[in-house]
Amino acid sequence: MLRTSIARAPSLPTSSGIFHLCLTFLLGQVGLLQGHPQCLDYGPPFQPLLHLEFCSDYESFGCCDQQKDHRLAARYRVIMDYLDLKGHELCGGYIKDILCQECSPYAAHLYDAENPQTPLRNLPGLCSDYCSAFHSNCHSAISLLTNDRRLRETREKDSAHFCHLLNLPDKDYCFPNVLRNDHLNRNLGVVAEDGRGCLQLCLTEVANGLRNPVSMVHAGDGTRRFFVAEQVGVVWVYLPDGSRLEQPFLDLKNIVLTTPWVGDERGFLGLAFHPRFRRNRRFYIYYSCRGKKKVEKIRISEMKVSRADPNKADPKSERVILEIEEPASNHNGGQLLFGVDGYLYIFTGDGGRAGDPFGKFGNAQNKSSLLGKVLRIDVNGAGSDGRRYRVPRDNPFVAEPGAHPAVYAYGIRNMWRCAVDRGDPITRWGRGRMFCGDVGQNRFEEVDLIVKGGNYGWRAKEGFECYDRKLCHNASLDDILPIYAYGHAVGKSVTGGYVYRGCESPNLNGLYIFGDFMSGRLMALQEDRKTKKWKKRDICLGSTESCAFPGLISTYSKFIISFAEDEAGELYFLATSYPSAYLPHGSIYKFVDPSRRAPPGKCKYKAVPVKTRSKRVRFRPLAKTVLDLLKEQSEKAARKLSNATSASRPVGTSSLKGPSGKPASPTSSRKTFRGPGTKKRARVWSPGSQGKRKMRRKSHSGRVRQSRAGRSLRRPFLSGWLAGGRARGESPRPMGAPAAEPGL
Repeated sequence: MLRTSIARAPSLPTSSGIFHLCLTFLLGQVGLLQGHPQCLDYGPPFQPLLHLEFCSDYESFGCCDQQKDHRLAARYRVIMDYLDLKGHELCGGYIKDILCQECSPYAAHLYDAENPQTPLRNLPGLCSDYCSAFHSNCHSAISLLTNDRRLRETREKDSAHFCHLLNLPDKDYCFPNVLRNDHLNRNLGVVAEDGRGCLQLCLTEVANGLRNPVSMVHAGDGTRRFFVAEQVGVVWVYLPDGSRLEQPFLDLKNIVLTTPWVGDERGFLGLAFHPRFRRNRRFYIYYSCRGKKKVEKIRISEMKVSRADPNKADPKSERVILEIEEPASNHNGGQLLFGVDGYLYIFTGDGGRAGDPFGKFGNAQNKSSLLGKVLRIDVNGAGSDGRRYRVPRDNPFVAEPGAHPAVYAYGIRNMWRCAVDRGDPITRWGRGRMFCGDVGQNRFEEVDLIVKGGNYGWRAKEGFECYDRKLCHNASLDDILPIYAYGHAVGKSVTGGYVYRGCESPNLNGLYIFGDFMSGRLMALQEDRKTKKWKKRDICLGSTESCAFPGLISTYSKFIISFAEDEAGELYFLATSYPSAYLPHGSIYKFVDPSRRAPPGKCKYKAVPVKTRSKRVRFRPLAKTVLDLLKEQSEKAARKLSNATSASRPVGTSSLKGPSGKPASPTSSRKTFRGPGTKKRARVWSPGSQGKRKMRRKSHSGRVRQSRAGRSLRRPFLSGWLAGGRARGESPRPMGAPAAEPGL
């Protein structure tokens, strides 16, 4: 079957099989990894943008784009040149099948590539019947597919040894069984769910060491920077490479009113950049402060970026647009955002305390008050009566006597985090919709869609239920009901999120993802456009099987403060492990769908260069990745195995020692397996057509130990806060909910 010029056959590099089998054994002993959709580049599969002509079985979903499909086809043609006519007839189908396993959505499992620190197989895992048939008909073609000495030596032998080398422990994942397994393939490419229907998502850590990060926004100027505001009044610049500038963008610590007390809702609460920021350098801030006679108030100001440094605000440029006195220290609102109409929307709380006790019907129902409202103003010019803004002519209550003309919607308790829907990337469906999470009082949390002139019911209603029964039954209320509400068994302080419209995780398109500050739950709402109803979906993180990718983590800090999106529409959330404005325990996480990604090259963006004068602080992740945890478990299993072996050794026998004189581990004769947190770099072989060696660099995870002083400071605060809150039935929260209110 082979032609004579066999010496020129293409080949692949040899892998260190014994080491890999040892590692596989250790992982298998503790049940750490099972096969899951993953490509050889350690990413989820995707739907190719263009038709695959060669490996067409995987053109709807797999691991090959058109470029890789062409490379595999070229390699196939080279191999077939070495075969005679009979070889073409007998082996063509087998060789194509084997080559195209690089396109399989389970390619990583077929080639043992699920862990980037282990060597790849030269050939994919084949099921025994298929492997025996291939060896029987095409054993002389083995040398055309690989230069692995062990595999090539089996060419003239019986198939048992050859197929043993290509054996996969899990028979469901060998080829071609993997194609026939309905359990594996019926939901392939959609968001994975556990048995309870909980969506299986993963995270990457983006930033850490922040003091109650309340907001993360981008400037929309193409630089791909994002700006992170801490509750104390400091704003940091993060660059596209993940580094942070050493000097802050803005520092208002001396003006912003906040304290280290757990549950203090005052502070720097909102940040928004003008839609034409690239031209006018203007942005807007929302913060708590003290005025004359120490009266507490919220202030909305305009500022500009320094002409000398695009990563520095000009503090002297502050121009106060609006100030509102606060009758209590909580329910301060804090959201600023620009709608698709170009106007600035301001979301204020009802003024604090329990039950909005101000006036006959409360601040939220009083249209002459700016508290408990959505305000809509035009910041591109000055208005009448000395206002530093204009009121849009189509605001709903401009002509109503006694109503403040800036009011756009009312009946709000304390909306904490709102967002504008970008709309579907193709159809633009949903563009401009405004979603908000409104924190409840005693029983319910709600998510609302903001509409012009809408009354959202507070204090008459909380969620779908009556709060003030007398006011609730007033026929003139005509309030807007939430799109979703949940009770305090689920969580006690909603944190509004975003509708995902990014590129990297196409499965998530259209999901409104939000969370709860107190319970730490992540949730999603899925819209049924026919019924206009929203279905709640739980989000679960931490599945070892789903998140076993390089760089992905399965844990996060409990207290979910805010959500964010970057310029590309990718979704993040901000959380802390201890909710005090003065302690640096806040982190930022990015959502990742492990089931499917966008095709390679689709989501690449070129950032507009920005000059930096400040030193860059390199990001050092603190959270352990899933692969870190798997490595630790495998090493623990190895130590147990070693200890058991030592314990069973007869008395008087000498133990094996390594070069240092210490007892040797079971793998001491080979290089130690090193996980992502180690310094040395592991080599990983790729099954490319030219057999070139590819190096995969591991990420270095730094670890920061908490000081004794920090630990002693945290414990009394947190224990007292949690114990006191439970005893009184309160929901102490730093921003979006009441904290130790009189009358609760």
